[in-house]
Amino acid sequence: MKLTLESLKNRETWERAGISLPAYDVAALAERTKKAPVWVHMGIGNIFRIFMGGIADRLVSGGFMDKGITCVETFDFDLVDKIYRPCDNLTLSVILKNDGTRDCRVLGALTEAVKAQAPDAAALDAGRTPGASPEADRAPGAAPGADRPASAADAGQWERTKEIFRQASLQLVSFTITEKGYALYKGDGSYFDFVRADLENGPERAKSAMAVVAAMLLARYQAGGAPLALVSMDNCSKNGENLRNSVLTVGEEWRKRGYVDEGFLAYISDENRVAFPWTMIDKITPRPSEAVAADLAALGIEGMEPVITSKKTYIAPFANGEGPQYLVVEDHFPNGRPPFEKAGVYMADRETVNRSERMKVTACLNPIHSALGPYGCLLGYELFSDEMRDPQMLALARLVGYGEGLPMAPDPGIFSPKAFLDEIINDRFPNPYLGDTTQRLSVDMSQIVGIRFGETIKAYIKRDGNAGALLGIPLAIAGWLRYLLGVDDEGRPMELAPDPMLAKLCETLSGVTLGDPESLGDKAESILSDAHIFRVNLYEAGIGERIEAMLREELAGPGAVRRTLERYLAGDSKE
Repeated sequence: MKLTLESLKNRETWERAGISLPAYDVAALAERTKKAPVWVHMGIGNIFRIFMGGIADRLVSGGFMDKGITCVETFDFDLVDKIYRPCDNLTLSVILKNDGTRDCRVLGALTEAVKAQAPDAAALDAGRTPGASPEADRAPGAAPGADRPASAADAGQWERTKEIFRQASLQLVSFTITEKGYALYKGDGSYFDFVRADLENGPERAKSAMAVVAAMLLARYQAGGAPLALVSMDNCSKNGENLRNSVLTVGEEWRKRGYVDEGFLAYISDENRVAFPWTMIDKITPRPSEAVAADLAALGIEGMEPVITSKKTYIAPFANGEGPQYLVVEDHFPNGRPPFEKAGVYMADRETVNRSERMKVTACLNPIHSALGPYGCLLGYELFSDEMRDPQMLALARLVGYGEGLPMAPDPGIFSPKAFLDEIINDRFPNPYLGDTTQRLSVDMSQIVGIRFGETIKAYIKRDGNAGALLGIPLAIAGWLRYLLGVDDEGRPMELAPDPMLAKLCETLSGVTLGDPESLGDKAESILSDAHIFRVNLYEAGIGERIEAMLREELAGPGAVRRTLERYLAGDSKE
């Protein structure tokens, strides 16, 4: 068996293997979608395929939608070449249940995969065919395919992307490009170099996600300016607002340089023509599991091995994830929309979305991830589910969630924050079959602690005048700083997860030594007082000194992290 349309014709073989197949004609769906696209998605990795792909599959299977999703990639073009095209755009969804069973289903609603890759400007200026000599264009030491100019075929893909955006039938463009995909500015407020290049080079040489989106909106505007909704489904606060601000910034900079006119700015600024609905999304989707790949191979399915792309995306022809999922979407679609509510999506107003997102990200779920991720690495846990069985770690999860987050959690009104947290603590986080890692939970901590901890800290300041009532969050922040030393609780070197500020943070803590708490000196002060990181000066919040004291305890020597946790969490193991 292979994950191809031809192989799916032998339905009995797949069904005997326990794999459910689409009940609809996948090829006919793709043809209808290509002629009149309705839903485009950008950022076509794991969570998109299993979550949005699953939603589309349910809608098509139920007769609620007769078009699929057009998949557009702006960053990691290996996904198209290595995953989508070899599998005829099919995805094998593997839902990992807490009891060890799996729900395996082939999804056929992802109907076309397109590279939104502008032709290489330098190659065109030189008068040669883009990609004609890819080896010559490769940077010294770069892997094959890395930074390669677009080929002639890929230039056609750029035009195909514009053709899709010109269609009046198109109702929405959704995104899972991570929070970094919307970022335009460095910490000092200046543009990233790649963003500045896009602003200077204009729409036909756009390379970054936000410039590509603006270029495609320009094509739509020039074709008559049909309405459209741009829907960020990324896990960040006020995601629709972030997306809108970035797109408008690119548009305004292009206007200054003469690439676009005032009419284009008026088009993308009018939310009755181009809307940017807010969303809240929640589904744990780890990297593809080697164990799942081996089990699928044992069933006779070929080519299931995970791959790592040149952009360091971990992906496979299958996508694995948990069963529970939440998607709350602001119901503002000026050109209409699919009936998402038929697939379990909550359609709501902006304030309900905002409360849902704040409940999850600042109180009930993500703060627990960020509290336990670094500690899990320090204590030698690879899997998050194993860490959740540790008495101190479970106590910290309950303290950060029930004790400190839940009292400040906004109530979205569409589901109970307490029930949401109960499901997380009792069912979702302990799921041993997800394979979620403590290393993954420690990625980009400097970029997320502000929203995950800072908002609750500010809520306590508003209520009490300071955040002195907090214990779990200060302990979590102390654990993160201890983690940054790159030495675990036994004194062994450990690998640190990627973080844009990692080099700067490690330099700040340089010289801090396990076994010598006084080596900390005042080195933590510049971090803990940085409102850019935490959204508040932690000393002014009344917890900076407490965090320093906790960190010094954790620096006492091997085993000090465990002893510190036991001391502070004694009696806090119950809800």
